[in-house]
Amino acid sequence: MKHTFGILAILLFANTVSAQELYMPRNIKAAYDNGTRSLDGKPGKRYWQNKGKYDMQLTVTPKTKLVEGKETIVYTNNSPDTLKQVTIRFVNNVHKPAAPRAGYVNPDFLSKGLTIGSFVVNGKKYDLDTKNWGTAEDVQLQEAILPGKSAEFTIDWNYPLSKESGREGQIDSTTYFVAYAYPRISVYDDYNGWDKIPHTDRVEFYNDFNDYQLAVKVPKNYVVWATGDLKNPDEVLQPDFAAKLKASYTSDEVSAIATAEEIYNGAVTRQNKWNTWKFSANHITDVTFSMSNHYNWDAGSVIVDRKTKRRASVQSSYDTASKDFQQTVAYGKLALDWFSNNWPGVPYPFSKMTVVRGFADMEFPMMVNDSSSPDPEFTQFVLNHEVAHTYFPFYMGINETRYAHMDEGWATTLEYLLAQAQLGKEKADANYKAFRVERWINDASTEEDQPVISMSTQLSGSGYGNNAYVKPSLAYLGMKDMLGDDAFKKYLLVYMDRWNGKHPIPWDFFNTFNNVSGQDLNWYWNNWFFSNNYIDLAIDKVAIKGSNYTLSIKNIGGFAVPFDVKITYLDGTTKIVHQTPAFWKLNQKTGNVQFSGYKGVAAINIDGGIFMDATPADNRWKK
Repeated sequence: MKHTFGILAILLFANTVSAQELYMPRNIKAAYDNGTRSLDGKPGKRYWQNKGKYDMQLTVTPKTKLVEGKETIVYTNNSPDTLKQVTIRFVNNVHKPAAPRAGYVNPDFLSKGLTIGSFVVNGKKYDLDTKNWGTAEDVQLQEAILPGKSAEFTIDWNYPLSKESGREGQIDSTTYFVAYAYPRISVYDDYNGWDKIPHTDRVEFYNDFNDYQLAVKVPKNYVVWATGDLKNPDEVLQPDFAAKLKASYTSDEVSAIATAEEIYNGAVTRQNKWNTWKFSANHITDVTFSMSNHYNWDAGSVIVDRKTKRRASVQSSYDTASKDFQQTVAYGKLALDWFSNNWPGVPYPFSKMTVVRGFADMEFPMMVNDSSSPDPEFTQFVLNHEVAHTYFPFYMGINETRYAHMDEGWATTLEYLLAQAQLGKEKADANYKAFRVERWINDASTEEDQPVISMSTQLSGSGYGNNAYVKPSLAYLGMKDMLGDDAFKKYLLVYMDRWNGKHPIPWDFFNTFNNVSGQDLNWYWNNWFFSNNYIDLAIDKVAIKGSNYTLSIKNIGGFAVPFDVKITYLDGTTKIVHQTPAFWKLNQKTGNVQFSGYKGVAAINIDGGIFMDATPADNRWKK
């Protein structure tokens, strides 16, 4: 009996060690308990999400820089809850002088924000004073929206474009990037209820998948580029230019649809006093647009689904001075093709991608607002990153506000993998270190060691960059190294298939990989996402017994990182022994590497590559 009890105790202890639990906040636990999410990583049997159908008419007056709009929203409550209020979100109220912001702004950034002229729900008028509204405000409903029912909202509004252009605003006096331009119903979800987190101009966004009809009224000689398909090219463009645009949809060639001079001189748009450009896009998280009367317009297309031969249009709009943007359609075609057929290997899901020369280096559904650079390689690098966001967060409806690592970490990873194909591994590694790791990992702030799972809103600039971009990207790349490319891609595609068009949270990702791999990977998720670890390996000692060497390595920082042991022999030859993160599975503090030194060993170096060590001086040993 004693012997049997001892064996049982050992087995119970072993199971306890291997089956590590992942920390969950109480609201996340409740979602799993309620069956909206499942511990196997799938959406739960009771999963739901709400949806809006937006029909919007916007007018932009260049003389006043005012955006005026009217929208009808049919909002469907698919939740089991009775909604007695809605939260209205208007991101551009961040420009109001009293708005809380993450950093200092110039006076040109400031504006009066949103004015709502009329707010009607199911035919009933609401008297709203928006003077003191922030970026997210509650509106008590006169009639609640019952489960399974819809309500119709009709809203008239206006706001001024910020003179300073960032993610949106005035690029120049007659060129605007108009984003977050309409009041929207915020997300009501299964784990947090109404999303009421204020926008402070650092963290990004969280939106429902909605259907959009967008009509943008602008003066003649202004071209509008927007999310969605242009439905009326013949109504807004003169015949030759409408024909050029249509031809570009099926052409491999990059063509100039219109030059800046042609647009400015009145040759391109219909010469009505005003033209209304109409776009549509369904099941998408946002729509945005840009307009100018003096930007160049290029376009081409690329096959993004080789099985069906489906193409996507790639377009760019840019000022003549931005010479690097002459290549952005070609860069965009390369990115869409590579992402569709390599990593992540999901055909580009939209009909179009437009690259606009602005100042933001910011992604939007089917659009990118990028700055110009004298270095074309850097221009392409930034474009690759922003286009990668197509998949995270737009294909997957990620809550970037809370969990930025779920989109920025993946965009950083995909951008790096594409750079390897375009530039070679050595150059891609050098760029990754320079643009990502050195930018944040070497920050002296103690925030660099906060757990990645921390809410993104809780971190300052350096901590946010570290947790959103670098550490999660390294975690994903470490998992890829450990599982191998084929298995890693298989599990990633299952996760993307399960949660495409839905709202995954980190635990859905972790649980999916555990489920599909048939492995308990919680030791790895705990190590990378829930710890205060950092990257710091050190050679502890080298034991030599005859020609057999045992290298003892300490993991001072704690992260389960891959690394190479580079052995230099006395005759000058070298050997690389690679270790994946699985090296640290059983003991995350120390480990041994054994190898033969029959030729005599002159030096040993441990090198993490892009997994840059905090103190590389102790990674070397010489005889």
